[in-house]
Amino acid sequence: MRIDQAVLTRARRHTEPAVINSEAGSHPTPECQADLATSGRFSPLFWTAALGTAAMWSIMLGTTMNVSPFALHESGSWLFSTGPSPNHGMLLSLVLVYGGLLLFLRVWFDLVRWLNANRGTALSRLVPIFLLWVVPMLVVPPLFSKDVYSYAAQGEMVSHGISPYQYGPQVLGGTPFLKLADPMWQNMPTPYGPLVLALDGVTVSMTGHSVLATVVVMRLLAFAGVILAAAFIPRLARSYGRDGALAFAMAILNPVTLLHLVGGAHNDAEMVGLLVAGVALARTGRPIVGIVLCTLAALVKAPAELAVVYIGWDWLGPHLRIRERVRPVLTALIVSGGIMTIVSWITGLGWGWLGAMGTPGTVVSMLSPTTLVGTVMGKIAHFFGLGVSQESMLSLSRAVGMLVAFAGCVVLLVMSKRLGAVRALAMSLLLVVILGPVVQPWYLSWGLLMAAPVATGKLRRTVSVLSVAVCFIGLPGAKQLFGFLLNPHNVGSLALGLGVLVVVLTTPLRGWIRRLLSWRATAPTASASFLRRIFPARIPARSSG
Repeated sequence: MRIDQAVLTRARRHTEPAVINSEAGSHPTPECQADLATSGRFSPLFWTAALGTAAMWSIMLGTTMNVSPFALHESGSWLFSTGPSPNHGMLLSLVLVYGGLLLFLRVWFDLVRWLNANRGTALSRLVPIFLLWVVPMLVVPPLFSKDVYSYAAQGEMVSHGISPYQYGPQVLGGTPFLKLADPMWQNMPTPYGPLVLALDGVTVSMTGHSVLATVVVMRLLAFAGVILAAAFIPRLARSYGRDGALAFAMAILNPVTLLHLVGGAHNDAEMVGLLVAGVALARTGRPIVGIVLCTLAALVKAPAELAVVYIGWDWLGPHLRIRERVRPVLTALIVSGGIMTIVSWITGLGWGWLGAMGTPGTVVSMLSPTTLVGTVMGKIAHFFGLGVSQESMLSLSRAVGMLVAFAGCVVLLVMSKRLGAVRALAMSLLLVVILGPVVQPWYLSWGLLMAAPVATGKLRRTVSVLSVAVCFIGLPGAKQLFGFLLNPHNVGSLALGLGVLVVVLTTPLRGWIRRLLSWRATAPTASASFLRRIFPARIPARSSG
């Protein structure tokens, strides 16, 4: 049997190296035959899609169980809820979600490495993977956070003419919207921009004031924001001479994007979609359109206004002196301010969101470095009897953090000529989040998605590592998991659960499956003919000789 040289080349590209005799008419080794048989139809991208889909469905199944701590299971909170009684199945839910998460992170990390080693991969090959991975996240209950129910409650307020900038959802009284809203924010005004609040109000009115229908629409709006980002991420990458498929995988197939932006239905998805589209259009010669879109992104969440500054900074070209950039920056900010004024007037919500921007700071979260430092300093001051209150130290550390973030953003702006505007913008957004009073996993998506199109070398590794680490920030279920670890009566089930997690982390799954399917290389002629009829363009025909 002779093997065509093109087939051999394709096998070398997609599988481990195999020793093949270079003499004409020689036969490949058995290992190469197996690789040829599996790489023709089942490429590494096939295994990536299959294993990633399995991981996503595992997360979905674990989350929908009634005992799951990963989602809200109140009556009317989602379309369905399945699983055993509340007294059973907690460990199964934890293993399904944590095991699925670990498997997905591993698959995504391997995909990024493979695409980096195989530059020029067609973007169209990643679109089916995105669809397979995102479908479970459209079906699953809102993941890891109750924020979307707070959005719905704020939309209910807007639909009744109540300003969310003056009152919290508590003003709604005993309605289903208040029942499902996160208690943390029920008495707090919202810092979200008037554009997203008006959209929330319209959504509530269009759905007949149904909490469930409103949450479903908000999930679809988050998905639309991700789709908008997906349309412009490759375009932005190519404008810098980067690989569009690699940027797409790093940003859109990113676990933070799928699990938090889509799965959590956060309005950060709309912000990021508008932000990426605006920066990409400004980069390709349409700065006014870019300013408009980035301003709309800032009317969802204020930090997107940084992009307007960067568009103005490079408006007249990248080689100007600093004083020559001041005028276009001011022009961009004036245009942006005019758009904000118009939107604030049309929505009737005014500028109250600027005064409410400190609302997240009312929450004490140890995930924020500035909050952690302030809390520790306050306890030290109390221990030594220095007469300084905990609140004072916390306010001081947060104020210092914001000043450092502001100074860092200015330095990055000045250095953007050397760093690149998009890279400097991404770093600025990450700096604002990390030094802010509250750090949430989906906040980091602002900088991670913006960095993906231009990430190379250390920055690409940083984006990858951060994306993996962020998925464990504030992840529910940790308390229950440790409860199982410390309970001597759960030894058998615990060993099974830990065994699953170890297998997910350490087993070369793709290699195992490839070897299991190696029978195709030596299958009987009738079986091979049958497979050729199914996949005629993928399996090379046998030939005598």
